[in-house]
Amino acid sequence: MTLSMNRRAAIAGAAAFGLSATVLRAQDTPEAPARVQRNLAGFRRHDWQDHFDSRDTDLLVADTVTRTLHFWHRDGRPVQVFPTSVPISPDLTRLGYTEIVRKVEGPSWRPTPSMRERNPEWPVVVPPGPDNPMGSHALHLSWQYYRIHGTHDVRKIGRPSSDGCIGLFNEQIAVLFDQVAVGARVRLV
Repeated sequence: MTLSMNRRAAIAGAAAFGLSATVLRAQDTPEAPARVQRNLAGFRRHDWQDHFDSRDTDLLVADTVTRTLHFWHRDGRPVQVFPTSVPISPDLTRLGYTEIVRKVEGPSWRPTPSMRERNPEWPVVVPPGPDNPMGSHALHLSWQYYRIHGTHDVRKIGRPSSDGCIGLFNEQIAVLFDQVAVGARVRLV
């Protein structure tokens, strides 16, 4: 008996086992040029104990290498992991400990002074809506200008594409926004 499997069957099988369809990429062909390979080997599981001394509040670890955000709810629920965008360069990446100081649904976006210096044509403020780079929700960190926020541009997730913030799909930042409390401790690694 010979087993044959096409790409559609492989993706369906992977879905049944909980694997991401992005793990299964077509082989290089004349129609599909070579792509950057992504696989589960790049994923790193974090334990909250490796970053924090107690779990008395919500805890978040934003991993800029694997482009994931790990969230531990204060009531002991299992960890939730979200794919993220990360800063486009190391000089825009701030690492260390901070906390969530404010939550905003439907945020406005104001480019930082350094962004406006690099891009003087940018507006002073962008109101909430589909053109707003902050997406549908924002979690303000204690570091000035740094946020964990949504994005309307889904191509940014999984890539270095921000000027310092951690971006999530709008649907996922909404889930996190509803669960996380102001005062949650955050670590960027």
